[in-house]
Amino acid sequence: MAHTGIFATSDEILVKAGANYNILITEARINALCLQAESALNTESRYNWSGAYAALDTDVKGILAEYESNFVAYYIISFDMSGYTSRIESQTMLDCLFTRMTEIKNLLKEKEFQLFIKEA
Repeated sequence: MAHTGIFATSDEILVKAGANYNILITEARINALCLQAESALNTESRYNWSGAYAALDTDVKGILAEYESNFVAYYIISFDMSGYTSRIESQTMLDCLFTRMTEIKNLLKEKEFQLFIKEA
C-alpha cells in the first residue's frame, strides 16, 4: 500500500517512533493516523492546511510535517510499549512528542502565524 499522508512521510513518522516500535504497524494504519492528524490540525486551527498544502513554500511545510509525524509516532508508541527498553523510555518519547504537538497546534491557531505561513 502506498503512503497517503499529506504532510509527513512514513519514514519521518517511524524515525520518531524509534527503533523498538511494534512491527505490526502497517502502512494502512499509518495512513489512517495521518488522516486523523490532518483532520485534527485543520479543525483545531480552523484552517484547511491539507487543501492549502500544495501552494505553501517548502521551507514552511516542515512545521506541518513535524506535527503530523509527532502525532502518528505518538499513537504508534502508545499502541504497544512492550518493545521499548523500559517504560520510562517510551513515556519520555511520548512526553516529548506530545509537548511539541501542543506547541505547534497552539502556534497554528494564531492568525498571525497562519498569515506568515501562507505568505512565505
